[in-house]
Amino acid sequence: MSVFSVDPQAGNPVTSEVLDEVCKSLGVKLKNEEHEDYRKLLAVFDESARELMEMDDYIPAVDLVRFPRTGYWKPEQTHGAWAWRCDIKDTQPNNGILAGKTVCLKDMISVKDIPMLLGTEFVTGYVPDMDATVVTRILEAGGRITGKAVCENLCHSATSHSSSTGTVENPHAKGYSAGGSSSGSGVLVSLGEADMSIGADQGGSVRIPATNCGVVGLKPTFGLIPYTGCGSNEPTNDHLGPMTRTVLDNALLLQAIAGTDNIDGRSFAAPAPSRIPRYYDILRSVNDPKHLSGMKIGIITESLEVPVLDPRVKDCFLAAAEGFRRLGATVEKVSIPIHKKGSMIWTGVSKVGGYLTKMHPGAGRRGHMMHGLNGLFAEALQDEAKWDKAYVATKNIYLNGAYAAKQYPSLLGKATNLSRRLRDAYDTALEDYDVLITPTLPYVATSHPASDATPLEQIKKQVGLTSNTCQFNQTGHPVLAIPIGMLEPLEGPGAGVEGVKLPVGMQIIGRWWGEEAVYRVGHAWELGHDWKSLGSQ
Repeated sequence: MSVFSVDPQAGNPVTSEVLDEVCKSLGVKLKNEEHEDYRKLLAVFDESARELMEMDDYIPAVDLVRFPRTGYWKPEQTHGAWAWRCDIKDTQPNNGILAGKTVCLKDMISVKDIPMLLGTEFVTGYVPDMDATVVTRILEAGGRITGKAVCENLCHSATSHSSSTGTVENPHAKGYSAGGSSSGSGVLVSLGEADMSIGADQGGSVRIPATNCGVVGLKPTFGLIPYTGCGSNEPTNDHLGPMTRTVLDNALLLQAIAGTDNIDGRSFAAPAPSRIPRYYDILRSVNDPKHLSGMKIGIITESLEVPVLDPRVKDCFLAAAEGFRRLGATVEKVSIPIHKKGSMIWTGVSKVGGYLTKMHPGAGRRGHMMHGLNGLFAEALQDEAKWDKAYVATKNIYLNGAYAAKQYPSLLGKATNLSRRLRDAYDTALEDYDVLITPTLPYVATSHPASDATPLEQIKKQVGLTSNTCQFNQTGHPVLAIPIGMLEPLEGPGAGVEGVKLPVGMQIIGRWWGEEAVYRVGHAWELGHDWKSLGSQ
């Protein structure tokens, strides 16, 4: 340890009583003859801490001359998907790869001077003092940022009823979930109110709304897109991902934002932006993009054995898989038994790690710490009124995490080790197959819970929803979600109503850094099929 002095300054606030309170919080006692020594050591640490806290923070710079802020406003809403509207663009001539494209951002991505709502009343009043790395890269590539998309409550809901700004409606049928937690992103892209969006995915939160809204969503290889300036749930699960109407546009947006920023530790293994493959250009250069001859595609058997899987979704998925055969690919089933345990492994990390991230943000991480936001979480937990406003899943994370810390102190470590076993199992299968595929979700979008629904009634709408998605947040593999058909809802206001159908999706899973392969497969399927005409009753 580094100690710069053993003689505290006069008037130091660390008294014997302060040291006793610290010992009490740890459940330990000090020998009487050592008490004063440890008081002095704590006192000199306090002096060092106070000096550090008085230093100017080191915040990524924002070029407000080139990318000026012109304010933000609440727009007219048709589906409840906008958190804010704004208009940010490059003031210099810019013919970058995103020139002419409008982009909205999930409202947990920092945009300097625009309040971050995070879809919650649990923490309020946070206004970022920086732009996230992805914001800068979009603007430098010529994109135009037109607003913030509604984020489900602290990114803690897989359905779209939880945001403090109100329910987000499915673009294909009001009364149904748009998916979460990047609900606003999926809706705005689907409706054409934005060309593109950046969502965030910690357990499926790009892929779920992409599927429910009938758009394309990518959870990239872990760390490929730097997370700097974005609200974190659990740092080993955190992924940002592009959401677009086509695979080509998805590849274009990824090409603009991918690559390490040398700030976010998650991104340190990723190539520099200058060395990122030109995904869009590669797809455009394929001579016959519908031809998949030589590609081997593996259907994960266990993904079709999810207890809540709607048989109609299974049939739609298998019909879509047949489409790959018609494009020349070899399609086979492959068993990966631990896939069924993936949700449990992810839960061990997301619940305990998510709790620790909120209680001790920044521990064990390199990157830019949003301590203004982190401090609001600490304050909220001590405020009974704010706790009462916390969403059911948020409360559940705190309760589960605190319980596990006492009853299962090794749970996070065990789940982390088993995450590597899970990754190795997929990697083994990917030695024989170019990509793996599963249904994205086991059932179509559900109707919204009642406004006075109990905690359990709210959660029941999401049971089993992430059965095939959350595993890959733990393993870090790239996963592309594409729409493959439409099915009639079996419950809710649209059940039995002629013409009401909701999207079904497929996941395409690749090797680490294998975005090129998942894009190629997804693009081929997209070109060869009209997904809105597929499906059954």
